[in-house]
Amino acid sequence: MGKKAQVRHFIEQLNQTASTLPDKRAGRHNQLYQIKDAVLGAFSVFFTQSPSFLAHQRDMKRQHGRSNANSIFLMKQIPSDNHIRSLLDPGPAASYEANYMYLWNRLETQGKLKAFNVWGNRLLIGIDGLQHFSSTRLCCHNCYQQKKGETIHYSHRVLTAFAVHPKQAEVIPFIPEFILPQDGAKKQDSETAAAKRWLKRHESWLQKRRAVIMGDDLFSRQPFCELVVEANLSFIFVCKPESHETLYQWIEGMVRGGKLEEITCRVWNGRFGEIWRYRYARNVPLRAGDDGLRVNWCDLTVTHERTGEQLYHNSFVTDLAVDKEQVKIITHAGRGRWKHENEGHNVLTTKGYHVKHNFGHGQEHLASALFTLNMLAFLLHTFLQLTDTTYKKVRAESGARQTFFGDVQTLLRYWQFESWEALLNFMAIRLELEPAPD
Repeated sequence: MGKKAQVRHFIEQLNQTASTLPDKRAGRHNQLYQIKDAVLGAFSVFFTQSPSFLAHQRDMKRQHGRSNANSIFLMKQIPSDNHIRSLLDPGPAASYEANYMYLWNRLETQGKLKAFNVWGNRLLIGIDGLQHFSSTRLCCHNCYQQKKGETIHYSHRVLTAFAVHPKQAEVIPFIPEFILPQDGAKKQDSETAAAKRWLKRHESWLQKRRAVIMGDDLFSRQPFCELVVEANLSFIFVCKPESHETLYQWIEGMVRGGKLEEITCRVWNGRFGEIWRYRYARNVPLRAGDDGLRVNWCDLTVTHERTGEQLYHNSFVTDLAVDKEQVKIITHAGRGRWKHENEGHNVLTTKGYHVKHNFGHGQEHLASALFTLNMLAFLLHTFLQLTDTTYKKVRAESGARQTFFGDVQTLLRYWQFESWEALLNFMAIRLELEPAPD
């Protein structure tokens, strides 16, 4: 597959997935809109980051007989927002897993995952929870329920997973794992339970990439750490004193006995000097009792060289071997978790994807399906940033993300292009990033 046709091939693959989704309409063979139109329509809104994209394309088709919804996104008809919601509601979000893996596999075959490896060939994967819907009025049987006073709060929550690297600007999302009521479960679903399902679901794939799983303090409990180790994977989890009393008693004892390993170095950040102090301990118990899992602990504190102000501090537990060199790599990897929040959740929430906006709730799977398609658009944008030179040039020349997508939205409103690649080439030529054709 040529890089110039990557988006077209992906849309065709998404089209195939759409053909497998359930259609619960009576007499559906005589219906105007197909499930494919609903899936591609929703995806087109997220990919162009334009809530009014479909309305503009209806106008274009009415005036000219053809639209970008047809030529770029392969839609036969352009359904209304309400039609899209009703058609997507019965389809489970997990149906789109093949589309995520399609892009992940393309990244791997093109060698783009190598930049996200540490220790030569190990992939760093961060996991974290996110609430993407909340209401005291709207609800469905998949909602998480929490009573505050006399009011019941309904929400949709999800576990997200991203490939991250301290030196990479991009993060690469996996298909999300939703925190939903589970058949036969007596308790409400939880972030940890979702993480266990995610781990089991992707175990084989993660094993082949020798993944190192990273997460906040919630995941540094023995049952989950043991699951990671049993899956032949590794972990780097935040470890707080208030939730690991036994472990920190050991650390305090080592400090008193002068047995805690410590390394200090000076780092110039371009404006002032910083003092980086690493500490680490081997083979300490994660919890009390004879069955306490033995882990390695490490800690990084960064202070202002002149003022002594603490600029950063965090502690981690890991099953990875630690010494005076490895402690730096492990803590830097653990510190890189902030990219999950900044380049992942923050971008999804505030940079055009607006995942916390109520695009539609439904009674079955609509909320999770729309979130999954929105995240899939984010993955495709990331894929293009890593693999498509023209896309990368145009994005860089545009400056802010909002400027780029604003230009895309304007062009798609007033001109009809035969493909996404044709649109991108038009932008590159007008920006004088590529020569005009003879």
